[in-house]
Amino acid sequence: MTGPRVAMIAPPWFELPPAAYGGTESMCADLVNRLVARGNDVVLVGVGRNGTAAEFRRTYEHAQPDRMGQGIPEVVHAAALPAILADLDVDVVHDHSLAGPLLARGRPLPTVVTAHAPVTGDMGRYYRGLDGSVHLVAVSDSQRALAPDLRWAATVHNGIDVRTFPFRRDKEDFALFLGRVTPQKGIPQAIAAAAEAGIPLRIAAKCREPEEREYFLHEVEPLLGPGVEWLGEVGREEKLDLLTAARCLLFPIRWDEPFGLVMVEAMACGTPVVASRRGSVPEVVAHGETGFVCDDHASLVAALRRVDELSPDRCRAEAVHRFDVDLMAARYEDVYCEVVAGSGHVALNAPVLRASTPRPRSVSEHGV
Repeated sequence: MTGPRVAMIAPPWFELPPAAYGGTESMCADLVNRLVARGNDVVLVGVGRNGTAAEFRRTYEHAQPDRMGQGIPEVVHAAALPAILADLDVDVVHDHSLAGPLLARGRPLPTVVTAHAPVTGDMGRYYRGLDGSVHLVAVSDSQRALAPDLRWAATVHNGIDVRTFPFRRDKEDFALFLGRVTPQKGIPQAIAAAAEAGIPLRIAAKCREPEEREYFLHEVEPLLGPGVEWLGEVGREEKLDLLTAARCLLFPIRWDEPFGLVMVEAMACGTPVVASRRGSVPEVVAHGETGFVCDDHASLVAALRRVDELSPDRCRAEAVHRFDVDLMAARYEDVYCEVVAGSGHVALNAPVLRASTPRPRSVSEHGV
């Protein structure tokens, strides 16, 4: 029996699934595909070509990666939503964009918004301005704790399709940094820790926006040299090769990142995570089991020297049992049912709410 019919609003920057960088888009694509596989009717609203199993409505003929962060693509994307939604027979809107939720107040359909961005500063003010018009979902308890006054509908950890991630027990002698070239991601800190630990470091990072290129030129490039290999932005296949081969993922973030999907991707490949104690890190990484949660530079260095003590099988099992996309989809189904029931909107074929999420598949069922 199917649940509520969902209009899934992706951001306007990348096609789904993304070919390379795009954590939100990757999560959104996996969620769409698993909801459809579980018998739900889903219409994806996005840009460019559709690589998911859902029906598709397009706001831009092509993706807008080179305009990422600019306001106009978000506004144009949002402005197309009323006409698109008026032509759809759906019960709930699930919006992952930034500007789209601004239109929820005048809409009869309930709107679920996943807060992918930080909830402090101006973003906190933005989410408070949406109060009462949307049902806000946090991606981690740590994110939610930074703004406890917001009317949160639920916390749903981001998930991945673990079965699509290769698993490898034997690791090569390098640490991997995977992310963006920004001060918040801690590339200089990663280079310093790896150098002191005597471990080669490979850096695969997005560096296409003007601010990213400027930061790379002045703060990262001067630190490159023996023992540090700059790879730049990599595609999915190269990313998976790196994640499976690395002795660890080095994640020395300098901000309270709401989730950090790459940590889960690493664990799915059997690769432990060495990370700073910021944001969701202690919520995702089991210290001493799937990685090390570090408080300072010295503990990062010590952890890099100890990662061989950790079990790749334990890392994979954690990804399966806590962060598989099937769990994420089941939890969002519950959120959809709750908000539709609370709105008074009658959803066709809506199931009775589950008392708990389905039993996760065993590790062996995920190809380990």
